[in-house]
Amino acid sequence: MSLNSVNTNLGAMVALQSLNRTNEALNSTQKRVSTGYRVSDAKDDGAAFAVAQSVRADVAGLTAANEQLGGVKGVLDTALAGLRKVSDTMIKVRETLVRLADDTLNTDQRAQYNAQYEALRTQITSFIQDATYNGRTLLDTNTANGGGDITTTRNEAGTTYTLTSVDGAGTMIVAAAPTDAAGAQAALAAGGDWGTINTVIANALNQYGSDARYVDAQIAYNRDKLDALDGGLGALIDADLAKESARLQALQIRQQLGTQSLSIANQAPQSLLSLFQG
Repeated sequence: MSLNSVNTNLGAMVALQSLNRTNEALNSTQKRVSTGYRVSDAKDDGAAFAVAQSVRADVAGLTAANEQLGGVKGVLDTALAGLRKVSDTMIKVRETLVRLADDTLNTDQRAQYNAQYEALRTQITSFIQDATYNGRTLLDTNTANGGGDITTTRNEAGTTYTLTSVDGAGTMIVAAAPTDAAGAQAALAAGGDWGTINTVIANALNQYGSDARYVDAQIAYNRDKLDALDGGLGALIDADLAKESARLQALQIRQQLGTQSLSIANQAPQSLLSLFQG
């Protein structure tokens, strides 16, 4: 192939190939700068993008799990608040029972203490009924009332954790006011009404206190795991913008030089015209 040809310009072909490679590299760098990702889709790096998508799924799952745990935390905190009020009221119930156990009370005095006792019973019922969060409660086993055990997801794998409900209305409400001192004494005695109910309340406080600590720990762990996943994902697909910025400037200069080189190469065949001038 002749070097002195107007049909084939080797210099222009080489310059054009070099310019095309520069433009491709420039487009790739501009994509990284504009998206902030070294791997923004499967075309950049199929294997890395597939791993990134799997990590993103884990992040989405953990985020959803923590949102659900946040709702369960609300149910638990509400139950604990209700139990605390019930427990405080039971202290007043015992105080009133001790007064009713005194056989020296006259009829009017006993009637006043009985009224006080019944008011405390009403308060306990109200505290138990009001211990609901988003329509759910742990102080009722009746699902029609929003009660029953609660099973929640705790991680991205869908592993569950169950909170066991208690029958507050059936096990935490003291009996009607005793009619005489003997009845009050029996309620206060070992195995009596007050002691039995107080044990149920104490057990529920212990159970839900432990559950609340577990849920708090799981939420904190999930947050730490989310941070770790985000860090690993960033190391896998994030672009080094300082490096890409320097590369962008270098490629822009190469593009300008390549354009000039192509322009010069395209002008080379014109020199052949001088051979035909007389």
